[in-house]
Amino acid sequence: MPESYPASLRTPALIRTARLDLVPLRVEHADEMAAVLADPALHTFIGGAPDGVTALRGRYERMLAGSPDPAVAWLNWVVRLRTGQLPCLVGTVQATITPGVGEDGPTAEVAWVIGTPWQGRGFASESACGLVDWLREHSAPTVVAHVHPDHKASAAVAAAAGLAATDVVEDGEVRWESAPKG
Repeated sequence: MPESYPASLRTPALIRTARLDLVPLRVEHADEMAAVLADPALHTFIGGAPDGVTALRGRYERMLAGSPDPAVAWLNWVVRLRTGQLPCLVGTVQATITPGVGEDGPTAEVAWVIGTPWQGRGFASESACGLVDWLREHSAPTVVAHVHPDHKASAAVAAAAGLAATDVVEDGEVRWESAPKG
């Protein structure tokens, strides 16, 4: 990892919001997350199909092993709902940190998924805002997300997190970003 990365951008830490905890991912989360992510409708815009527990464990193991590129950091969290009768996992957020160009500092590409039963309650926006705030506090001035042009709910989450749509389309998705604050 380049020395220009702050240590805090190498390892995810617990992030707390009003109702949620963003908990650093562990392989053991696959057991509960397989059920959270089981709805095929979650794949409407991103493609693929839900993973079972075994496949999800394997994916989490690969994610936790880190990027094969030493200049890139993979940070992954599960989203845990603290309020209600029992705390439960409701989704995931992630950030891929890449070196910045010049004085811009590193760029964080973010993504979020909230399980179907918990959608429509603001959890995606709350977790994305918490993640973006944490990234900015830890010296990632540029944050990017890619959103399918027909995914209005995800576009609303990106906007709530302080990102703005650009004219750039990559792999059929609109690039949303926040520029470095200067």
